[in-house]
Amino acid sequence: MSRDEDQTRRELINPKLRDRGWTEDLIRVERTVGGAKIIGGKSHKRKGRTDYLLCLPVGPGKSPLAVAIIEAKKEAEFPALGIQQAMDYRRRFHVPFVFSTNGHLFAKWAEDSGQTIDNLPLEQFPTPDQLRQRYEAIKGYALSDDQAQALWVPYKGGEAARWYFQDAAIRAALEKIAQGGKRILLSLATGTGKTIIVVQLLHKLAQAGQLRRALFVCDRDELRTQGWAKMHAVFGDNAKIVTTSDPQKNARILIASYQTLNITDADDEPRFWRENYPPGFFSHIIIDECHRSAWGKWSIILTDNPDAVHIGLTATPRIITGGRKNDPARQADEAITAHNIEYFGEPVYEYPMWMGQEDGYLAASEVVRRVVDLDQQAITREDIEQRTATDPFTGQQVAPDEIEERYTANQYEEKLMLPDRVRAMCADLFQHLLDTGGPHQKTIIFCVRDSHATMVAQEMNNLYQAWRRYNAQWPVEYYAFQCTGNPNLRPPAADLIPEFRGSKASHFVATTVDLLSTGVDIPNLENVVFFQYLQSPIEFYQRVGRGTRTGEPRGSKLMFRIYDYTNATRLFGQPFVSRTRPTGAGSTEEQPAAEKQIVERPDVPYTARPLPGLIRVEGFEVHVYGSGRAIVVEEGGRETLMPVEEYEQRLAARLTAEAPTLDDLRERWVWPERRRELLERLPGDGAAVRLIRYLRKQEECDLYDVLAELGYGVVARSRAERAAAFSYKQRNWLKGLPGKAASVLVAVAGQFARGGIDELETPHLFDVQEVRKAGGFNALLGLPLPPEQLIQETKARLLAA
Repeated sequence: MSRDEDQTRRELINPKLRDRGWTEDLIRVERTVGGAKIIGGKSHKRKGRTDYLLCLPVGPGKSPLAVAIIEAKKEAEFPALGIQQAMDYRRRFHVPFVFSTNGHLFAKWAEDSGQTIDNLPLEQFPTPDQLRQRYEAIKGYALSDDQAQALWVPYKGGEAARWYFQDAAIRAALEKIAQGGKRILLSLATGTGKTIIVVQLLHKLAQAGQLRRALFVCDRDELRTQGWAKMHAVFGDNAKIVTTSDPQKNARILIASYQTLNITDADDEPRFWRENYPPGFFSHIIIDECHRSAWGKWSIILTDNPDAVHIGLTATPRIITGGRKNDPARQADEAITAHNIEYFGEPVYEYPMWMGQEDGYLAASEVVRRVVDLDQQAITREDIEQRTATDPFTGQQVAPDEIEERYTANQYEEKLMLPDRVRAMCADLFQHLLDTGGPHQKTIIFCVRDSHATMVAQEMNNLYQAWRRYNAQWPVEYYAFQCTGNPNLRPPAADLIPEFRGSKASHFVATTVDLLSTGVDIPNLENVVFFQYLQSPIEFYQRVGRGTRTGEPRGSKLMFRIYDYTNATRLFGQPFVSRTRPTGAGSTEEQPAAEKQIVERPDVPYTARPLPGLIRVEGFEVHVYGSGRAIVVEEGGRETLMPVEEYEQRLAARLTAEAPTLDDLRERWVWPERRRELLERLPGDGAAVRLIRYLRKQEECDLYDVLAELGYGVVARSRAERAAAFSYKQRNWLKGLPGKAASVLVAVAGQFARGGIDELETPHLFDVQEVRKAGGFNALLGLPLPPEQLIQETKARLLAA
């Protein structure tokens, strides 16, 4: 009988790799967190993915360098079967080599050749020295060179201090530096720890003797404080916040905002910058959220330090989705992105939102789309004259000549204050909160302007007060609150944000314009709401990114919802790719004047905006109705918005193509590797399937039952129901087992109720009290079938009808 994957690795692959010099310390195991699943109202970790990397050796006390991913297949499978799967993961791990083997033969792929070669004896697998020589030839430097030493520096806090994609991003940046590169762009989704990446990157450079003085620049005080906290944890008092009264010129790591450095306006004389930081003062400069900063606003930092290593961090993908071709917001996005790519070059590493959601490091998202009937038609002067139109500041009637001929939906709350519309939208949203767990959900509502945020906060508070009186609930402080950059706001946003982030008894609904659009960590945010019309895909991604964090403690939040009242999620649409000028990436050629224009950032310091012609109009009858639900899935390497119904149809079609019958599904489901391969072939991978389970209110079911119902029309059974039925449905089979074996397998089947099929595949299965008490592992020894086959048979019978 041929070996399964685990046996193949243990009995065939590992011994032969060791004979070729690949000792245990050079084979790194990377496990994804696997996200969370909700069972009985409590969160449990679901099983993540396990990947194996080959690392090059180095001296004692130094960190081995990952250079290859190796995919193990069963002994009876073709050795090249894992190449495609490993190629999918290669970019995630940033390695130049890919291998797949069944323990006898192996296949390989390399970055320099781009060719796959198979049918090679595993006894000829390349040694560490051979792979090192090939690696050095590809990268163009020797790993013994001084400029490569940072690659070997251990992480501050050990390997557990980083996730696999953070390690990949750091290695990608350090490789570029070792090649002599001075401009580096890192693109990772919001919530994936870009600041942690920078901290560890600077730590490695410092330990390698390559860091003289670094500047970390962001565009908001809150981000500056967050950055300092992470820097200080590693560098201690060598990391300092720059203030206008203290430039901190003696610190090794300076954390500053554009405002502090006096470089927020291209027309201003950057006196503070010029007086304190002479040219060449910094060896490394990090521009945080560089996708949000107009080129001219921070270019002086770079041009004054031309020999420094310049690192740009962005949460926006290079390929941005949606937006009309000639729309000014889209053109602004293209200008910012083009400038970044032109200056920094292509990203050395990318980790988009869909990858984070698939891996379980980011929360999955459901989109609830709503339509406001008033927004489907323009409001005319005649419509307004038939109603009450007043000046919102004086309360006086508005003269007809002050009213424009026509107002469209994207002008509502910008030029027309519409209290009836605000009430209808808030009532609809509040009902959704009640229907999905209650009003005490951390929620951000993105509004058009300060006045709109004020009205929305007031209306949400009114709805809450009515609800809590009707239900005899004790009131909470600051249920809904305005959180904008208005300096006259009391309490100020700086005091409100920490409460919103940390309090579990107050500050539930924040209404904002753009203050909470980026950077501010709200780990337990449950809802992102669009009452604001958007044209910019960059701004849309920033706002959606507020919800992707997986909660505190990490992994405690499975998903978040996007409530879309303004069709903002259309920006998940067709892609456009930012173009660079023919001078190419990294060009220092002077930009044409037209391209030097400053693109307004969404989070400029608050200034009172003039409100010419703002009119308050009441008397409309407004209705809100549904436009379906959707989920964000990956297709073609980018995020795509797909209606839930369409996803379910695609899922069923793909499922039945892969497993034509329910028996086929069951046969694949009981084998972990085959189950994983099946999930990876389904649209959106396993993460979207789990979200479907959540949306269908089938969290008490194993994914097998969710798929069985979708694909074959079989009524889904809960895990508890299947576990309870096992002993009587399989009575005859169990009677044929000697001694305590039957009792042990019944106890094993009982673990299915706890967490589904995964619970029967843990290495600690026989340590569970119920299983141990029934007789444990020893009770399965000496039977015609070995214990592992008995467990497989138990799993198959559990899933039988």
